Amino acid sequence: MSEQKANITAPVPRSFKQYLTSFGPGFVVVLTWLGSGDIVSAGVSGGNYGYALMWAMVFALLMRFFFVTTIAKYQLCNPNGDGLMDGLVRLHRWFAPFILIVIIIIGHINGTYMIAGIGETMVKITGIGQEWHWGLIWVVIGLLIVFRPVYERAEWVFKVFILLMTVSLVGTAIWVGPNIPGIVKGTFAFEIPQQQGPFGAMAVAMAMVGAVGGSLLNLVYPYFLDQKGWNGPQYRRVQTYDFIIATVAMIVFNLAVWTLGAELVHGTGKPIADLEDLTGLLSLVLGEGGRKLFLLGMFGAVYTSLLGNGLGLGYLASHAFHLWRKKGTGRYAIDYKSHPIYRFVAVWIMVSPFVWIISGKADFVTLTLLANTLMVVLIPALAGGLWWITASKKYIGDRYKNNWAENLVMGFIFVLAIWGTYEAAISVTNMVIKMMQ
Repeated sequence: MSEQKANITAPVPRSFKQYLTSFGPGFVVVLTWLGSGDIVSAGVSGGNYGYALMWAMVFALLMRFFFVTTIAKYQLCNPNGDGLMDGLVRLHRWFAPFILIVIIIIGHINGTYMIAGIGETMVKITGIGQEWHWGLIWVVIGLLIVFRPVYERAEWVFKVFILLMTVSLVGTAIWVGPNIPGIVKGTFAFEIPQQQGPFGAMAVAMAMVGAVGGSLLNLVYPYFLDQKGWNGPQYRRVQTYDFIIATVAMIVFNLAVWTLGAELVHGTGKPIADLEDLTGLLSLVLGEGGRKLFLLGMFGAVYTSLLGNGLGLGYLASHAFHLWRKKGTGRYAIDYKSHPIYRFVAVWIMVSPFVWIISGKADFVTLTLLANTLMVVLIPALAGGLWWITASKKYIGDRYKNNWAENLVMGFIFVLAIWGTYEAAISVTNMVIKMMQ
């Protein structure tokens, strides 16, 4: 495994056309995130609570945008040639094994609910086979892609899925029709409604914050930047534009699914408890074709997330393992995909979940909410560490260190993280008790 300095660079765009053709890492990471809980959380929230909890999604998306933009700033602008993981290890060497342990836990849970979702959607689309049959087919295809990754090819695959999801999710939402006054009220009223269905409002809100703002998958974005060849502050502008456009796409997809839940499920007395509740009423309004169109979008969201988890968490795990074993920092030109840890993590994420899938004990919606509520407990360590290395010129240099406004926002996120961890602990405990009953 090579430890020579990386020398992969991409042309810095100068014209509008060059900017458009350069965009990519943002789309890859957004689709990695979307199937990791955003869509299900939005559907559950809209179906059970109408537009009342939309403020939680807006807040979580704003927090993610600032959080990930700060990650990218450190990755591109620090004077040490560090990746984000290097910076965290410079702060404390135990960040590396901590991240490895979290990857093993979260990777297994994520893989379980994503493969369950892939199986459910394919059975509902085709009407044949069992969930684990379809899960196995798509996992084999996924392993072939993850074990032989070519970034440019993967980027185009993800862009195709963006188009599929736009037609599917946005198309069905426009067909149903959003309630604009309801969206505005839900965004600014900051309401916590009474529990409807099996998931309390606070549990859903915390799951949304965990899925959107505190996800471990925020840390994989730097590896997609590296794969693209964006290394250095000269890429800061194109990275920012790329991520803004990708974030807009993420907001649109979330709003689309939220609208479907709010307009078709809320008020019917049929709270969402499984994937069928997210799609059942579509056949009444749009017909069976509309229902299958939506399911194709769900499949695209969940499958690209499974691929992104294998790629991104594999990169992150092999980098963390390298830093832990080598006990040194500085960005190395490591061929992450050839590292045994990369392959182990990819197999672990995609194969170990079949313990639950084949037994039929993997519930898509419940596992999604549980996994993303668990992610909230990561925020204090990640927010605190990121705040430290971006506020100190020792780590990021004097030119790019946080200004007073950025420090204020990061401090707010850190304080919120402590409170969110407390609420998440209560929510997880209640959900586990209900799952065991």
